[in-house]
Amino acid sequence: MAQTLVSLLLHVIFSTKNREGLITPEIEPSLYAYLGGISKNHESKLLASGGTSNYVHLLISQSKNMALSDLVEEPKKSSSVWIKTQGREFASFHWQDGYAAFSIEESQVPAVKAYLAKQKEHHARKTFQEELIEFLEKYGVEYNENYLWS
Repeated sequence: MAQTLVSLLLHVIFSTKNREGLITPEIEPSLYAYLGGISKNHESKLLASGGTSNYVHLLISQSKNMALSDLVEEPKKSSSVWIKTQGREFASFHWQDGYAAFSIEESQVPAVKAYLAKQKEHHARKTFQEELIEFLEKYGVEYNENYLWS
């Protein structure tokens, strides 16, 4: 085949360090736009986003030229630097060290988009920790809870 053709759809989840509630409603739209811009600069596309004051979910179409670790770490690093310039209340902003990423099928995109759009309502009933463990178990990802929340 003369071309490299891929469809890599990812549901990515990460939180603020110690799940601090630093993503305010005022900064949230700009943060997601910034994350989308960084993804675009890396030949990937942010299809949807959602979250609460202490974590984000991203639905990303991953570039064939970008390793997963770079696709997640670069937006985390750049957005952490950027958000600190948005006001003194963000001076201590940091993302957690790790992340979770799950591959999804094209047929799942509408459901994932709908799920991300309702994160605030969803998390009125379920914690970030409960949700993440459900995703890890659903996708069969082995984990050590001693290191999951640092």
